[in-house]
Amino acid sequence: MEDHTSKSIIATESTELSEKTIVLCITGSVAAVKSPDLARTLMRKGANIIPVMTGSAKKIIHPNLMEWATGNPCITGLTGKIEHVQHCGKHDKKADLLVIAPATSNTISKIANGIDDTTVTTFAATALGSKIPIIIVPAMHESMYTNPIIKKNIEALKKQGITFIEPDIKENKAHLKPTADIAKAITGTFIKKDLKNKKILITAGPTIEYIDPVRIITNPGSGKTGILLAQAAQQRGAQATLIIANKDTEDCDYKTIQVKTTEDMYNAVKSNLKDTDILIHTASVSDFTFDASKQKISTKNKITLSLKPTIKILDKIRALKKDIFLVGFKAEYSVSKDTLIKRAEDKLKISRADMVVANDVSMAGCGFATDENKIIIINKNGKITETKKAPKKELANLLLDKIHKEMSN
Repeated sequence: MEDHTSKSIIATESTELSEKTIVLCITGSVAAVKSPDLARTLMRKGANIIPVMTGSAKKIIHPNLMEWATGNPCITGLTGKIEHVQHCGKHDKKADLLVIAPATSNTISKIANGIDDTTVTTFAATALGSKIPIIIVPAMHESMYTNPIIKKNIEALKKQGITFIEPDIKENKAHLKPTADIAKAITGTFIKKDLKNKKILITAGPTIEYIDPVRIITNPGSGKTGILLAQAAQQRGAQATLIIANKDTEDCDYKTIQVKTTEDMYNAVKSNLKDTDILIHTASVSDFTFDASKQKISTKNKITLSLKPTIKILDKIRALKKDIFLVGFKAEYSVSKDTLIKRAEDKLKISRADMVVANDVSMAGCGFATDENKIIIINKNGKITETKKAPKKELANLLLDKIHKEMSN
């Protein structure tokens, strides 16, 4: 039997959830209208979604909608196929995760007290017995969510290892978190925590240098690589701090420090080195600065600007902290691969870094402000790893893999 055409969206955004099967359980909350969007968001990250609905949920949305959304038949009752065991029993082909979104107070309380009289509660009971991870996403009126009995049942389920994604309280209702937040939490359950207890300092973004109070020089750096590294490091259990120049960051789980100039960035790095285990210096640092005018320079006459080099931050780190794993970045423009490698090796030696990541920003679709890149990683032992063009998010995790492996040897 051919796959449903709706499955054509699987892994179109990323491969984070590839080869993962997630049972998505839907109960009778009006928030069920958001379940198709959640399912398809997870599919775009690579997941195969098995939809399960209670009878009450069918009064909110039709099972055909979930079959369309996921490309899989929607399970609304248990038959001789013993669907709960098929997907959540103790066997090699069981699902990787069970998610209940939205979860009503009724369903939460039934699961907490071992009652399985609906498709969803039976799936949950089976998953608990098979030790399949469970995530519950409540949605109900605030007065129901704050009911002491419901709170007690939630705490009981947490003690059983079930994860809850807490709702947003507004307008006297406990609303589902935004779909992106739920998807992020779900993805996080599959991420290895190999950087737990590591403190990682990351620099990112383009520094600026002032010509006068209102004019600057800078470069096209976007800070994307550093931001993605900070996100990935935090997800993998690290305590990440991002020092970012002249770029806004969205709500994030890691600490951020905003800076402007190269000197600002250097001072911020120095101030945060003490307990740092790893420094990844991705920032697009301005290579030149000026003796800036204190007044706005007139445009009536031609002027000559005298450039002077800025401080090489990477080269200063080893003297400040000997026992740090140091990673630098080397960007070049329209050079041969041999030249790119040679210049990266020179940077590696001068800075006494453990690793340097090199790339040619002239390559189409790579480098500044792009979502993809192609990099060459060189370690202090001379090992060279060349990647294909890939999403920067994927490359961020690849680099963290390399760092973890080097530090474990």
